[in-house]
Amino acid sequence: MTQPPLILITNDDGISSKGLHSAAEACDPLGEVLICAPTIQQSGTGRSMPPTSEGRIFPQDILINGRVTTGYAVEGTPAQVVQHGLFEIAERPVDLVVSGINYGENLGEGVSVSGTVGAAMEAGSFGVPSIAISLETDPEHYLSLADHLDFSTAAYFLRVFAQRVLSQGLPPKTRMLKIEIPTQATPQTEWRWTRLSQVRYFTPVKPHRRRPDDPGPMGYVILKTFDHVERDSDVWAVRVDHLVSVTPLSLDFTAPIDLQSLPR
Repeated sequence: MTQPPLILITNDDGISSKGLHSAAEACDPLGEVLICAPTIQQSGTGRSMPPTSEGRIFPQDILINGRVTTGYAVEGTPAQVVQHGLFEIAERPVDLVVSGINYGENLGEGVSVSGTVGAAMEAGSFGVPSIAISLETDPEHYLSLADHLDFSTAAYFLRVFAQRVLSQGLPPKTRMLKIEIPTQATPQTEWRWTRLSQVRYFTPVKPHRRRPDDPGPMGYVILKTFDHVERDSDVWAVRVDHLVSVTPLSLDFTAPIDLQSLPR
């Protein structure tokens, strides 16, 4: 008897995230769902592997589509959680990794900072197809885990693309899909293939403090004018046209140039 696909659900917002549970509910009809997520908020950790992470695992009951299932809270970054999920917790090979649904958009050249994308990249590095999906929100909700946010449209598009990847695979030379859902999107909203914008989306703002040794984390401002944004980019699709952005990503960071033409 053929086993159903095994879908690992993870995130960077932590095991208690409504977005994580919405992702699990969206993928539940497509196969067997395995939930492995960080114990605490891990936004902005990218694909990092800090040696201080202890990797302790805490099983807990999670209600998914009216059924109690066992989820696993793991002490570590999203990328580390993926490693524990793939190589320690899963009892058979994982067919798809889903990271999200994230509180807040992950757009442009800064996606390498995103723990949501970092988890998907880690899965892709082992040849496991992956999806990183985020919902555009007000900045006040990036770290809030607010219960009132509506993830239903993001869940709809996640199910569509998860089914597509499971049945058709990823596009050529692609390790993962990055999906961005505009705030006001509905299931009827159009989607578009996009590329990463190279225009800075989050710009650092220096802290105000009296002495250098005073606490002073960097702040940021979000891009508000789009005159120089590429029309085929994820930023333009989400922030200007208000369409769902789907970006195929590779782990090959090599510049797209003829290496033989470079001087020695």
